[in-house]
Amino acid sequence: MDLKSQIAALPTTSGVYLMKSREGQVVYVGKAVCLRKRVQSYFRKFKIFSKTDLLVAEIAGIDHLDTASEAEALILEASLIKQYHPKYNIELRDDKSYPYIEITNEKFPKVSVVRLAKGSRRQPHQAGLSRDSDPRQKRGVGTPGKYFGPYVNAALIREALIIIRKIFHFRTCHPLPKKVCLDFHMGLCDAPCEKKIDEKEYAKIIRHVVLILEGKKDELYQNLREDMEMFSKEKQFEEAAKVREQIRAIGALYSGTKDINCFKEAEQLQRALDLPKRPERIEAFDISNIMGQQAAGSMVSFLSGRPDKHHYRRFRIRDVHHIDDFQMIAEIVRRRYTRLKNDRLVFPDLILIDGGKGQLSAATGELRKLDIRIPIISLAKRAEEIFLPNKRQAVILPQDSLGLKLLERIRDEAHRFAIAYHRHLRGKNAFTKKAS
Repeated sequence: MDLKSQIAALPTTSGVYLMKSREGQVVYVGKAVCLRKRVQSYFRKFKIFSKTDLLVAEIAGIDHLDTASEAEALILEASLIKQYHPKYNIELRDDKSYPYIEITNEKFPKVSVVRLAKGSRRQPHQAGLSRDSDPRQKRGVGTPGKYFGPYVNAALIREALIIIRKIFHFRTCHPLPKKVCLDFHMGLCDAPCEKKIDEKEYAKIIRHVVLILEGKKDELYQNLREDMEMFSKEKQFEEAAKVREQIRAIGALYSGTKDINCFKEAEQLQRALDLPKRPERIEAFDISNIMGQQAAGSMVSFLSGRPDKHHYRRFRIRDVHHIDDFQMIAEIVRRRYTRLKNDRLVFPDLILIDGGKGQLSAATGELRKLDIRIPIISLAKRAEEIFLPNKRQAVILPQDSLGLKLLERIRDEAHRFAIAYHRHLRGKNAFTKKAS
């Protein structure tokens, strides 16, 4: 796709755009309320030898990531700039005072926006801080906290903090009051002032906020998944559900630099298959056996377009003793979702079955018996046909479709995992026979 077509294909929603050189290097990162209109503005006539002229001459490709608001785009833009260091995102050099996010060094840290001047003599070491500025000089803080920035728009960064605060409830008051305030009743603070949350749990909230501001999405997701599994094992289902909602909210807030193409794939898949929501977690099933012997099933889990191997599952077929792929698929789907339902664990956003109409029908029947309503599809290998329940005609996506590529990648991984387990069972059986 040429550059003109890429620009025409940009959405009219808010988001972040990454301009790339012919070598694929990110040379500029920006945010916009309307992505298409903002990017188009770069290609109008400017003064000769301006910074914009030099940038436009170097642009060969444009990536983008949609966000729900301009405030969310602001957070994502800052973390992308820190990762790529694009040469046209020059540092703010004038004497204006720019807003930073400050996390104080207290028993229950406060998170707030502060306005700090540049040009201090002292050298900082806090995460996310520009080398030629030290907010402590301006603030007169004896014990340094953490500072993130600078940000250009104070109103936007305050809005972004409000969004983060709805997910992770931190305090903004100063000093710490003796009684709960309105923020507690609005669900924005967990009231450390009245010890409704202990220091350890509050510290976890602050760690999560720091990971968002530093753009460390993978680490944040891993921490949250571990919390969710711990709560589920301990039968604290309300707490597990709360963490699940935090994971979903983080997915909407910040999708990370590595997930730009994955985001597009899931978005295309949602539109192509008319799914109720963009599928973040997809679980896929496959069967492997030779003449019905040592039959094995696999389930792989993908989160945000990438393998989540901690949630992979292997199944040794118990109830089917002859060649019947349909019944084998039915068995492993039944076992998987019976367990999730009984343990009140979270369900995926989409189920993918390796096979055609028969395999899909078998799996759908088991979900119906369990009274579980999850979008489910199958992908047949021959023509890469996608089958949906209650639809006679298969959906055929173009070979270059990002949505199809996502399904193929997940299906192939499920197939690989099933074969690996089947070989393991065959080797184990051969060893047993030889020993006897």
